[in-house]
Formats: sequence, C-alpha cells, structure tokens
Amino acid sequence: MNPKLTKILATLSHHHCQPGFLAALHAVGMDAVRLNTAHITPDDALGVVGNIRAVSDRIAILIDTKGPEVRTRDIAAPIPLAAGETVRIVRADPVGKAFGVSYPGFIDEVPVGAAILIEDGSLELAVVAKASDALVCQAVNPGRIAARKNVNVPSVRLDLPALSGRDAEFIHFAAENAVDYIAHSFVRGAADIKAVQDILDAHPSPVQIVAKIENKEGIDHLDEILEACAGVMIARGDLGVEVPFEQLPTLQKRIIQAAARKAKLVITATQMLHSMIENPRPTRAEVSDVANAVFDGTDAVMLSGETANGKYPLEAVATMARIAREAEKQRPRGWDIEADATSSPVRAYFAHAAAHACREVPARAIIADSETGRIARLVSAYRPGIPIYVKSPRLRTVRELALRYGVYAQLQAPQPNTDQLVYSSVSSLLADGSIAPEDVVVVVGGTPGLSGSTNFLAVNIAGHCVEGGPPPV
Repeated sequence: MNPKLTKILATLSHHHCQPGFLAALHAVGMDAVRLNTAHITPDDALGVVGNIRAVSDRIAILIDTKGPEVRTRDIAAPIPLAAGETVRIVRADPVGKAFGVSYPGFIDEVPVGAAILIEDGSLELAVVAKASDALVCQAVNPGRIAARKNVNVPSVRLDLPALSGRDAEFIHFAAENAVDYIAHSFVRGAADIKAVQDILDAHPSPVQIVAKIENKEGIDHLDEILEACAGVMIARGDLGVEVPFEQLPTLQKRIIQAAARKAKLVITATQMLHSMIENPRPTRAEVSDVANAVFDGTDAVMLSGETANGKYPLEAVATMARIAREAEKQRPRGWDIEADATSSPVRAYFAHAAAHACREVPARAIIADSETGRIARLVSAYRPGIPIYVKSPRLRTVRELALRYGVYAQLQAPQPNTDQLVYSSVSSLLADGSIAPEDVVVVVGGTPGLSGSTNFLAVNIAGHCVEGGPPPV
C-alpha cells in the first residue's frame, strides 16, 4: 500500500510524550510534532525534543510562538453580562463591571463603533463611548468575561510588538536545539517574519519559519508573507473570529493555492477532529472537513487537543490518516497550477516535467536526489498524486521535507556520479518494499556534489535501473 500523501502534524504535551507513545503515533501516521509554547518551559520542551529524536531522526519538530496577542486581565471572578449591559475596559484598578487587557495601547487604538470579541467570539462587545482611561462597551449577546481569555478586534490594527520576551526565548531555544520549524502566531506582514528571522540569523540558524494566518492583516498581506517565510498555517480558530466565518472555506482554498504556487508549505489547522478529544469516533462533519482540506491540496493537516490532552490520541491520528488516504484516491493526479517558486528555469522545467510525466505514464513513484530539498518542494507543489521519495545527504533536509505533500525523505550518503546515484536510490527503495521491480518510476536529480544542479530526468522500470549490479565508480 502506498503511503498517504497528506502529512499529519500532531500537537503533544510534555506530560504525555513517552518514547513508546511517540513511536505508536508515528506508526499510525504522525509525520511531525507541534509544541505549543504557551503551555511549556524550555526545559519541558527539551525533554520532548529528546524523546522525539530517540524515536526517529525523521520526525519534524515545530514549535509555536504566542505572537502579538491581547488577553483579558484584572478579573478576580468571571463577569456575567446580559445582552445590552454595559462593561468598561480600563487601564487600571477596575471597579464593578470592568476589566483590563494585556496591551497598554488598547484603549488609545480601539475606536468607538468597533466590535470587540472575547474568547473566540463567544461574547461580542460594541464600543459605544471612549474616555482617556476607559472604553465603554455594550454586550451584544449574553455571556461572561473570565481572566486570560483572548481578545480580538476585527479590522482594527493594533500596534502590538511582533515578539514577546517569551517568544524570543523560544526562538533562541529552537536555534540551539535543532528544531526544524517555528510557527509564529498572528503574523500581520513580512515585518513580523523579519523579527523572528533576525534572531535566527544572529545564531546563525537554518530553522524554517511558518507564518500563522489568523487575522485579516495576514490575509491582506498574504503575498508578502509567503515571500518572507517557508510556509503558512491556516489557523482557522482566530481567523474565523477575525473574518466572517462563512468566508473560511473560500479563504482556505485561496491560501492553499497561493502557497502551492510558491512551493511553500501549507498546514490546515484547528478543530479538525475536535470531538475525538472525548470520543473514539469523529463526527461526520469533521470527516468532511479533513477530506475537504485534502481535496483543496493542503500539505498537512493538524491535530491539537486531540493528541495533546485527548482521550483517544492514537485513534485520532489513525482516523485522520484513513480519511486522508481515502480522499487522495478521489483527487486527480496533479492540478493545473504553474509554480512560480524558483529563479532557475532549468530546475522549474525538470520539476514540472517530473510531476506531469505521472499523468502520461502509469508511474508509481517519483525518486528525487536533493541536498537542499528544493527540487522536492517544487515537484510536490504540483501535487502529482504519487509518493515522492527523496534521497538526501543532509539530515535537516530529510526532516524539513517531513511535512511536504507526498514527500518521504531518507538519508543517503553522497554518491560519486549520476549512475551510482540512480542505482543506490532505486535499489534501496526496492529493498525496503517502497517500490516493486515492475513499477514505473520517474527519477529526477542533479550532478552529485553540485548543489542546485538539477539536470536529468528519467522514466524507467525500477528493475531495469538496477540490472547488472552497481555501476563502476
């Protein structure tokens, strides 16, 4: 059976990350691990990273920053509100039905008439008046306000710093501990990405940055964000609060296609199998949600509470893998996009040719040689519908590719010439059962030892590639 093509990113807790548990998750379909820094210390994270590396050196690790966010504060007990009731947001010392927020500039920057959404939109407040030290708000619907709940102000730009001190601490941690990806929250534009990149460059570190798209500014500046980072995460929770929720499906499709055109990673996230936190089976709507993300062409789908603190983490990963495999059967090979992701016309040609060859011949796999992963990312952008087996001499490249659609990378020692490269790659895949001798394969690569030299493409029967034994060195 061919492996699934859509990857699974699972969020883990430091309270439940034993090597045996990690190995079981990996065995049923987990390709990468996410750590949410809102709930851990660097020491906690270091323990999880060590356990992951003990299980497999091919599992990618992604850590989440908190990013520029606003939360409620100065609330001793939850504040109940009836629809139409007045509540004040104050700078300090709240009395009666009043509370503060974590961002000092909030009262200055939020105008009269703005809508303020508390706790993922469960309570909406309308700003009806403004003083120098307070916003006077009216509850649009009944609800309550508790401490440390998220606060959103759709369509209002707040001049929040791109990074908190805690964010910077974890970016340094990622650089020092060979983490593969940083997912930066609430990205508004390229400047927010640069703030993270500047810290990484100071090490220097090759950690890749994923921008979490979860506000309207992120949508408005999507093109510049894609140019500045390695990929994006469609964080539908906060995004569904910041923009009208009925727009989410269309935005999801738009973001996935925009990322694919640039050969950038795209992860679809938030409540994909949320009911499986408590139940062993998903709802029918959740099944359709995961399948639609696969139909849309996402690189990866993400589990949050389902694996971090749910009752059925193994079942959640296995369920997601089953849905992905079935949806992939219904998705046609490739899609009609023109990837615009490389300045090399030669590399672009070979990536396009390799992906489109699969439409013309009954190929069972694409085999790519890549030191940096560039040719693999380009081929993957076309969503060819069959596995892309990558051989690379760099372990970091192997892990970075773990989240890419259809890509399964393995470490392989550098080869002395092209003939030896093809022989070694095909023979190892035959030996581990990834391909069969009668399978048609598409092989793409470059001159060994010369980075960025993609210069050959071959379509052949796998068994024919290894006839006669290894070629002379």
